[in-house]
Amino acid sequence: MSGELFIVGTPIGNLGDLSPRAAQTLESVDFIAAEDTRVTLKILNHLGLKKPMVSYYEHNKRERGEVICERILAGESCALVTDAGMPAISDPGEDLAALCHEKGIKINCVPGPVAFASALAISGMPSGRFTFEGFLSVSNKSRKEHLESIKDEKRTIIFYEAPHKLARTLKDLYECLGDRKIAIVRELTKIHEEVIRTDLKEASEKYADGHLKGEMVLIIEGKSEEENEFTLENAVEMARGFINDGLSTNEAAKAAAKETKIKKSDIYKMLNE
Repeated sequence: MSGELFIVGTPIGNLGDLSPRAAQTLESVDFIAAEDTRVTLKILNHLGLKKPMVSYYEHNKRERGEVICERILAGESCALVTDAGMPAISDPGEDLAALCHEKGIKINCVPGPVAFASALAISGMPSGRFTFEGFLSVSNKSRKEHLESIKDEKRTIIFYEAPHKLARTLKDLYECLGDRKIAIVRELTKIHEEVIRTDLKEASEKYADGHLKGEMVLIIEGKSEEENEFTLENAVEMARGFINDGLSTNEAAKAAAKETKIKKSDIYKMLNE
């Protein structure tokens, strides 16, 4: 009989946030797959537990994933943990979860803290609709493509960022998205937890020297609905120009509507008054 995989959420900074169920699961499994075994050892020491561990992270996930699955299929149970928060969220654990599904291994969720959701909750930014974008690539090409793909996004946008890359990221965000409101949430659940509400222009200037420390969650307002720069009168005037160029009234109204985003029927009505 095969074992099971338990995806276990761990604290993002405060050990007091470890749930009783997470502690019970870590105690009951046969072994733990950890992003960094040294970090997980601190949790085990806090709980007074000793448990076999294997490392599972970005650069060994392919071969180690197969080994972990083999052990589970042989009957062992495994807890997957990351250094902080929920595994498989912007994390190589997603590959292990997918592999377990492929092999018919049962996966159980033991929920825990999630940095982006916690940051959004205390940011005061719109939370009805949002998009979580993870980390920006360090590759200039991929980074530019990523930012270009979201520049017209109307939902609240969330990124993770490391302190040593913050200055560059704020500069790139300002250059691509323009001056929007941003909440920089840092050191979540730790002693120096802070929410900095500002705008991208000010943030890109104020933190250009890289002095802001701690793991960051960046929460940026979505693109606002642009006011139409054309009025109905502008559209009618444009349509009359098209008529003078030889278009019919109907064709002129249609062409002006396409250019100005004003309703064709309203333009056509004004042309015939």
